[in-house]
Amino acid sequence: MQRSAGQGEIVFAEERDYLEAHLTEGQAAAFLGYKAKTLQKWRVTGSGPAYISVSKRSVKYRRRELIAWANARLRQSTSDTGEGC
Repeated sequence: MQRSAGQGEIVFAEERDYLEAHLTEGQAAAFLGYKAKTLQKWRVTGSGPAYISVSKRSVKYRRRELIAWANARLRQSTSDTGEGC
């Protein structure tokens, strides 16, 4: 197993490959628990996860970006706006 250090963390090669894999729109939607149409709407409004524009008709998502996007939306309560303390 190879290790790669970046920003003070150790990441195993298999984990890096998993996180950097390019998912289709359908795979990304399933990973997040939404429909592909929802991701399409989010791309238009700019409110969804970062994506890779391969061509005019093809987009890909990295798992790393999907996880980061979801983690940024974690809240502790309904009054938690996600803005700093």
